Amino acid sequence: MDAYLLDWANLLVRWLHVITAIAWIGSSFYFVFLDSSLLAPTAEDLKAKGVDGAIWSVHGGGFYHAQKYMVSPKGGIDSHLHWFYWESYWTWISGFLLFCVLYLWNAGIFLVDRQVYDWSGTAAGIGAVAFIAAFWFIYDAVCHVFGKGKHGDRVVGLLVILTITITSWIAFHFFSGRAAFLLVGASMATAMSANVFFVIIPGQRKVVAAMTSGQPYIAADYAIYGKRAKQRSVHNTYFTLPVLIAMLSNHYTFVYSSEHRWVLLLLLMLAGALIRQFFVQRHGWKLDRAANPWPFAAIGVVVLLGLIAWIKPAPVAPVAGVPQAVDYAQLKPVLEQRCYLCHGAEVQQKGLRFDSEDQVKAHAPDIYQQVVVTKQMPLSNATQMTDAERAMLAQWFKGLGK
Repeated sequence: MDAYLLDWANLLVRWLHVITAIAWIGSSFYFVFLDSSLLAPTAEDLKAKGVDGAIWSVHGGGFYHAQKYMVSPKGGIDSHLHWFYWESYWTWISGFLLFCVLYLWNAGIFLVDRQVYDWSGTAAGIGAVAFIAAFWFIYDAVCHVFGKGKHGDRVVGLLVILTITITSWIAFHFFSGRAAFLLVGASMATAMSANVFFVIIPGQRKVVAAMTSGQPYIAADYAIYGKRAKQRSVHNTYFTLPVLIAMLSNHYTFVYSSEHRWVLLLLLMLAGALIRQFFVQRHGWKLDRAANPWPFAAIGVVVLLGLIAWIKPAPVAPVAGVPQAVDYAQLKPVLEQRCYLCHGAEVQQKGLRFDSEDQVKAHAPDIYQQVVVTKQMPLSNATQMTDAERAMLAQWFKGLGK
């Protein structure tokens, strides 16, 4: 029953996480498009109102006229002012809940790979939370300390790349490959949401309060808030696709089981950032404000194709000593030793039970896929299944079709 309820919690929280992430990323992408597509108004009434940029658009059978003001609109804001931040907050909250339900609840299975680093599940769970928090504090300090001066943004950008590189290296030397992919993505996603919570929204609130106070508004006095918000917003823009690929990759064994997986993750994230740059610059290119961005997309695609070729699996050599024909009686001791811990009489992860021949046969294709093809199970090979035992299962599965 506990495993059943945990699966429901996993499903429902994951559903919430996906919904809120779509809302956050969608609004973020829209505003990047909007800022890059606004044109200086030509209508005298818009100029008189202080409109800095505007764009007409059509959607759902109606026309929309978006206008941007760099200062308080003349005549004030005469309707509700909508703030975009709960999408970010709930994406992080639901993501952390999902992390707790799946990874921290079973830290000894999902976070620990004793071939990588031998520590307890409790220590790994504490280490994972500290790892995510440390990334934010280091990243935030880099932005505050090095973000000043003429070339501050460039220096910060290079140091953030260095921070992500070191973070990836550390993750893959302490956690299982699957968890490391997730933790790097979660660290960057935490920084994105923290940027909104600690920097962007507080700064905007101070600017809005000053604009609507009725007192003279001196833009120069509040320029620092706009500069900080812009810096963090740019980071969030380029973090988005790298975070998504890091989160998705942990579902694919051929990626996180690679010998050089931390380098692989960095290259995947680089490809994501380059492709994101293509879309960001494309808006300006359409208005003759920027060069054609196709080289960014081309380089990103080349990186991805190079990765596909690089980690192509080598042909599997036959395992010596494995009989050509394997029956269930020969396979059962392997299942008892390697699989019953999570799929036996006491515990049935994912509702699967392998202490019954009928149940094993019913799920034979899935077992073969997870154990032999992807080698994703046992998770992190916690029960130390050998190649010979995997080969035995493969021979048993092939025999079912005869």
